[in-house]
Amino acid sequence: MTVRGLPMTVAAPAADGLPARVRIHEVGARDGLQNEKATVQTRVKAEFVHRLADAGLTTIEATSFVHPRWVPQLADAEALFPLLGDLPETVSLPVLVPNERGLDRALALGARRVAVFASATESFARANLNRTVDEALAMFDPVVTRAKAEGGHVRGYLSMCFGDPWEGPVPVPQVVRVCRALLDMGCDELSLGDTIGVATPGHVQALLTALNGADVPTPSIGVHFHDTYGQALANTLAALRHGVTTVDASAGGLGGCPYAKSATGNLATEDLVWMLRGLGIDTGVDLGRLVATSAWMAGHLGRPSPSRTVRALSHEDPKEQ
Repeated sequence: MTVRGLPMTVAAPAADGLPARVRIHEVGARDGLQNEKATVQTRVKAEFVHRLADAGLTTIEATSFVHPRWVPQLADAEALFPLLGDLPETVSLPVLVPNERGLDRALALGARRVAVFASATESFARANLNRTVDEALAMFDPVVTRAKAEGGHVRGYLSMCFGDPWEGPVPVPQVVRVCRALLDMGCDELSLGDTIGVATPGHVQALLTALNGADVPTPSIGVHFHDTYGQALANTLAALRHGVTTVDASAGGLGGCPYAKSATGNLATEDLVWMLRGLGIDTGVDLGRLVATSAWMAGHLGRPSPSRTVRALSHEDPKEQ
C-alpha cells in the first residue's frame, strides 16, 4: 500500500469563531483495536503507537487496564506499556482504568494519565459496568482521588450523551448531572461520547450551552463522535464553533462499542485532519504519515480502512503485492 501525494488545499487562517489549534486525542490503539476479534500482536500495537507519534499525534490512548475477560484484545497492557517508554516526553499516553485494581496496575507501570468510563444512562451503565449510574460514580470516586494524589491527570469519559439504544434520546439535564459529578470528584477533562452516532449539530450546541450554564468550562470538554448517520464531522464543527479544542478520533476510523450493537466506528482521524486543514486549524499532524500508518494497520487487520480520506489517498502498488 502506498500513499498518493496530498492534493492542493487552500491555505487560510482559521475562520472567525474557530480555534487556531485543535488537540486530537487519538484513541485508535485502545478504543479502535479493543473490539478486534483476531488478536493483534503486542509488537504490532507498539509499532502502531510509535507510527502515530511519528505522524505528529501527541495524545495517544495506549491501552486499557480492564480485566482480560472483558476485553481480551487488551490483555497485554502490562507487556505493551513498557514498549512505549522510548517515546518523547511530548507524547502523552493515557490509559483506561475501570476501578482501583486497574489503577494499581497502571500506576505500577508509571502511567500518570488515566481515564474512567461512565455512562449518562442507566441502561448502558448496567450493560457496560453492571451498576447503576450512581454506583458507577461511587466506584470511580476513589480511583480519581488516588490518581490525583499521585500527581496524575484524569479524564472522565461519558457514554450515551445524545442517545441510547434502549432508552432513546437522552435528556440534556441528565447528561449535565453526570458531567458535573465527574468534575466535582476531580476529573480534569470530560469526553462527551456520542456512542451510537445519533447526535446532530443542534443537539451538540444545546448540550454544550447547558454544560456552560452548570459551570462546566468549555476548556475542560472534549468530544467523541461516531459516524453512524454521517454526522461526526458536522458535529465536530458545531463543537469547534462553541470553543471546544479537544477532539477524539481514531486512526483509520477503527472502533465501535461492544455493548451498543448499533454503534459504528469512531470519527476517523484522517477525515478530521482533512477538514481541519481546510479550515486553517493547526493540529501538528502530518496527514501523509498518518494515512500511511492507517493503511499499514489495515493491512495487519486484513481489510480496507473505513476512513474515506485513507481510501482516497491510498492505493495498491503492484510492486508490493
